[in-house]
Amino acid sequence: MSTPQGAGLSGDDKLPIKMLNDRILVTIDSPEGERRSSGGILIPATAQQAKRLTWAGVVAVGPNVRSMEPGDQVLFNPEDRYEVEVRGDDYIILRERDIHAVAATRLAEGSTGLYL
Repeated sequence: MSTPQGAGLSGDDKLPIKMLNDRILVTIDSPEGERRSSGGILIPATAQQAKRLTWAGVVAVGPNVRSMEPGDQVLFNPEDRYEVEVRGDDYIILRERDIHAVAATRLAEGSTGLYL
């Protein structure tokens, strides 16, 4: 999967992309809606609970984003998003204020004690 890195896309045939203001570009690794229980049972999207938050990986951030960096995992409400397709890959654009939590190894100091 080709992914935007930092301020733009890599490669000669691709236009650079720069996120603006407090916007965050994220990608979801698993198929949307489907998830697995701790016992390994596949739970289809039709059984999804209301107001369930989703984890996604940060691909790029705007210059005014203070709390996260590319490579972090973020927790957000799937209803508060904009979807975009870049070179055949699907991404989600969020605002920093729409993020509920950040998970990253760099946050080990001063963490809350919760781990993924």
